[in-house]
Amino acid sequence: MRFAVGYQLAEEGEEPFVAMVRDYAAHVAEVYFPWMGMASGRSPLSVRRGYVDWTAQERLETELRALREMGIRLDLLFNASCYGGRAISQHLRNEVVSVLEHLADAVGGVQIVTTTSPAVAHMVKDSFPSVEVRASVNMRIGTVKGMEYVADLFDAYHVQREHNRDLMYLHELQAWADREGKALVMLANSGCLSHCSGQTFHDNLVAHEAEVAEMHNLEGWTPHVCWRYLRDPAHWVAILQNTWVRPEDLSHYEGLFPVVKLATRMHRRPRAVLEAYATRRYRGNLLDLLEPGFAPLLAPQVIDNSRFPADWFDRTSHCGRRCQACGYCAGVLEEVLVRPDEGLA
Repeated sequence: MRFAVGYQLAEEGEEPFVAMVRDYAAHVAEVYFPWMGMASGRSPLSVRRGYVDWTAQERLETELRALREMGIRLDLLFNASCYGGRAISQHLRNEVVSVLEHLADAVGGVQIVTTTSPAVAHMVKDSFPSVEVRASVNMRIGTVKGMEYVADLFDAYHVQREHNRDLMYLHELQAWADREGKALVMLANSGCLSHCSGQTFHDNLVAHEAEVAEMHNLEGWTPHVCWRYLRDPAHWVAILQNTWVRPEDLSHYEGLFPVVKLATRMHRRPRAVLEAYATRRYRGNLLDLLEPGFAPLLAPQVIDNSRFPADWFDRTSHCGRRCQACGYCAGVLEEVLVRPDEGLA
């Protein structure tokens, strides 16, 4: 089992992303990245409110070439949840094709395209049949039927996060994928709320972030369901009921996922995340591994990753997800939620 990590464009004085990958090259299979100024599942890479970093493309391409030389597979993201009126347009097709053609010339090409759009999947399949097309986790595909419906468009699927802790069910999905010649990928460190009611709204906000940032927006209101909900300490137990998998528990997934995705594109400490999952061990605040992590909401308290009980994985991977009728996670939260002056275990 190896990892896919999300590219970050280093700021002045920061460690180049390729240096981190080089140190963990034995554990990294893929690097996923968006293209300059294009909408994706996170903020645009090189543009902030009209200000363009004109060096970004040259720096990105230099690092992509270095990654290719290390044998790392490149995964280009076209994973915005919305492309507006261009969603099924020839204009969007031309844009997608031109980016892929340019990358073929500039860095030797990409091996994977991950997208939330069936239209983009068709465009890539039609014009670049040798490129693996992968369904984004934001498509929330979590059933055999869901995979069957778009099997003509996708070679691999990010499994819906909400199934991460149901090993028996994951084996059912894997059995279908193996029969059909498909692959499955798991996102291991998402901090997002399980079954979040606001995911579609949030994904669309991000897709249109450049436009949203220029609006006179609502004041004094947080549009993100998770940050509003978790302001109340009575709701903090939901953090334990989410979809993340601790580094210590990753061994249970061997044989299910050849590649595990780590959310690092917007993370403040991507090296710490990669080190924790590569070594299968982390001592510290669990929230510091997740994206989003919500550490500011719980501060000064932290969730001590070393204090999880021995039966944590077994209980949460066989519980049936009926959280409203179970008090197990609430009890665990009392054990793992500590103040820094109490010391980490």
